[in-house]
Amino acid sequence: MADEIFTRDEIRAMRRSYSDVGMESLPGNPFIAFAVWLKEAHENSVIVEANAMVLSTLAPDNQITTRTVLLKDISEGGFTFFTNYESRKAHAIAVNQNVSLLFPWYAMERQISISGSAEKVSEKESDEYFATRPWGSQIGAWASHQSSQLSSREELEQRYEGAAGKWPEGNVVPRPPYWGGYRVTPFNIEFWQGRYSRLHDRLRYERTNTNSDWELTRYYP
Repeated sequence: MADEIFTRDEIRAMRRSYSDVGMESLPGNPFIAFAVWLKEAHENSVIVEANAMVLSTLAPDNQITTRTVLLKDISEGGFTFFTNYESRKAHAIAVNQNVSLLFPWYAMERQISISGSAEKVSEKESDEYFATRPWGSQIGAWASHQSSQLSSREELEQRYEGAAGKWPEGNVVPRPPYWGGYRVTPFNIEFWQGRYSRLHDRLRYERTNTNSDWELTRYYP
C-alpha cells in the first residue's frame, strides 16, 4: 500500500517556505515578459529544460490529457511546438483547439500558465524546423507511430533500424507527412511568483479585443 511508503502525515508535511523575490510589475507586452523569464530559466543551472511545457488538451471523450512538449518558437504572436499529427494530442486538437500550456520552473518558484487556441503551422515552417533536428530525432519521427499500441521495445528498435538504413546518417531525411507543428495563440497568459506565507504574486495578461491589445491585472493568490 502507498501509505506504507509515505504516511498521510508525512505527505502533508511536505512543504517549503518561499522566498520574497516579488513581482511588482511586468512590461505591457506579455511576449517580452515571457522571453525575459524564459532566458532567466535557461540560465538557471538547476532547471534541466527551460523550454519544456505541459500541454493539456480535451479529448473527444471529454477526458483531459496532459503531456510535456518542448517550446520551439514564440514568434508571430504564439507558442509553437512540433509533434506527430496522428498522436493523441493531435486528435484532441482536431476536435477542440482550446488548450493550455504550463511552464513549471519550480527551482525559481515561478510558473507561467497559458490558455489559447492551437492550429497547425505551415508545411514550410514544419519542413524548416525538421531540417534542423538531429539525425537521430529525424529517424525517430519515422520510426514511431506515436500514441499507437506497441507490441514490444524490439518492434520500435526494428522500425528505427529500418528507417536508419533507408536514410543513413549524412543523408537528407525528409519530413514525415504526419509530422509538423502547432502554434498556440494565447487568450491569456498568467505569471506566478511564489512568495512568503503563500501570499504569491499572480499577474495575468488578457486580450481586450481582436486587435491583440492586452490588459494586465493582478489577482489574489
